[in-house]
Amino acid sequence: MASESNKMGLVGLTTIVTVNMMGSGIIMLPASLAQTGAISLLSWLVTAVGAMCIAYAFAKCGMYCTKDGGMSAYSAEAHGKSSFFIASYTYYVCLVISAVAIAVSAAGYLEEFIPWLKEKPVNTFVGVVVILIVTMIANFKGPKITGQISAFTVWGIIIPVVGLSVIGWFWFDPQLFKSAWNPHEMTTMDAISSGIALTLWAFLGIESAGANSGTVENPQKNVPLACMLATSFTAIVYITSTAVIQGIVPNAELAKSDAPFGLVYTYMFSKEVGLVITALAVIACIGSLLGWQFTNAQVSRAAADIKLFPKIFGEVSKDNAPIKGMMIMLALELVLAVMTISPTLVKQFNVLVNLAVFINMVPYILSLTGLEVILRTNNASSKEYKIGSIVGTLAVVYSIYGVYACGEEAVFYGVIVTLFGYIFYGFIAARDAVPASKA
Repeated sequence: MASESNKMGLVGLTTIVTVNMMGSGIIMLPASLAQTGAISLLSWLVTAVGAMCIAYAFAKCGMYCTKDGGMSAYSAEAHGKSSFFIASYTYYVCLVISAVAIAVSAAGYLEEFIPWLKEKPVNTFVGVVVILIVTMIANFKGPKITGQISAFTVWGIIIPVVGLSVIGWFWFDPQLFKSAWNPHEMTTMDAISSGIALTLWAFLGIESAGANSGTVENPQKNVPLACMLATSFTAIVYITSTAVIQGIVPNAELAKSDAPFGLVYTYMFSKEVGLVITALAVIACIGSLLGWQFTNAQVSRAAADIKLFPKIFGEVSKDNAPIKGMMIMLALELVLAVMTISPTLVKQFNVLVNLAVFINMVPYILSLTGLEVILRTNNASSKEYKIGSIVGTLAVVYSIYGVYACGEEAVFYGVIVTLFGYIFYGFIAARDAVPASKA
């Protein structure tokens, strides 16, 4: 166990949680949300509250449940072994879809440098495939290299987004923002719902908030506080950066952009500055994709170690990388990439995000509903149990609303994907069943 002098303080943990959330999720969202209008900013406000509830609940789960498996382990506390598998399976599928969505984002930003990518949808597909293959191969050297690359590249998007939130107001035009508020005359509830899945996607990674509790000073106080501070800061940056863009770039142009942050910096400064920001976004995307692919390889490896996934997912190379599992994941990503070719990148991105968010809500709901059991079995105080129960319930309700906001198509296909998981678990349960003794 780490000595107190080697443990992380509140500031260090808050920074880590912030970086985990503020990866590549934001870079296509201004264009996606512009299709609804600036009124979609209300979605950010709702999501900010929901994300803070989720962050707090996961922090509490992570503090008291130290078993391997993260969300899967939390869900098993309340729902048993089958939920461990379903949570692992759906999270794995979510990250496969997310990897393709991030690759689509990277391809969109690369179009500024490689115009060939936007000449035909099939060209974009080729770009997505190349990005997926290159980032997967880069993971073959193991976790140390992956961690170093991801920790560096993520700042390629954080710095421009935070910078825009601060300096962008000098270029902000209130009249332009007003004209972009509700161009399609949607009702407030419809406008909020239209952006919930997209804004929730931007907070993907919040489930890792409590993972570092063993290396933190005074975790009972600092882990939940760091989660709330990081989520609040991230929400403020997301809301302000999305708002300021709507007051700088005309809504119609923003809605069809494949590189919205590069576009806004072009408006603010020059084409050259816009290209620099676009290049940084590409680097951040690739680094984020690298990290998420390795994370997913570890999710499947952990499940394989307890015999819930095929053992091939648990086999590692001399560099401690589960290469065979990564190759299976890459094959699934490439199949998905083929299925999602469409004329516009934004449309392609939105379809993937909606499906990923729905499937990710399955392990969220399973694990968050385990919080009360975890608190009870760890003798939490009456006050802590009551606060945890209330916040955890709000987190689950918001997650269910996130499912509703994904739309009928995403829910339909997501349910089918989830139900296939029960087929797989049936074989696992049969394998582990103990035959009744003969009379």
